[in-house]
Amino acid sequence: MIDKNVVKKLVDEWLQDKEYFLVDIEISQDDKIVVEIDHADGVWIEDCADLSKYIEERLSRDEEDYELEVGSAGLGQPFKVAQQYINCIGEQVEVLNEEGKKFVGTLKSVEGNDFVVSVNEKVMVEGKKRPQKMDVDYAFKMDQVKYTKYIINFK
Repeated sequence: MIDKNVVKKLVDEWLQDKEYFLVDIEISQDDKIVVEIDHADGVWIEDCADLSKYIEERLSRDEEDYELEVGSAGLGQPFKVAQQYINCIGEQVEVLNEEGKKFVGTLKSVEGNDFVVSVNEKVMVEGKKRPQKMDVDYAFKMDQVKYTKYIINFK
């Protein structure tokens, strides 16, 4: 079986001096390697092909037969690394917390493992008879939510 650390080392070498970042590497029992990369401005297919070629030139098919897939971390897929949160500051996201409650709002800030989402919701304000629409900030920890994902808006 192909060692994940070997593949990661190759990807890290290719990433040097590039604005891309590694999102995930998965290697199945039958040696299917899936490498996901991302970039603040999106991923170019030519760069995926370049990374794929870079990896293939450095892994020996004589030692281990494998299947290689290099692509972007899909839009609308749950975030896997902190850089994805950072790249989406100011964008609409959906968060599913550990209790199963969804929050849809603007990703306001990211610091370390913590992030804040501002949700526009109805809130009872003292002295008012009806709830008022207001932005309410919710703080989360990346490792304590079921998922966070970018919301694709077609407006």
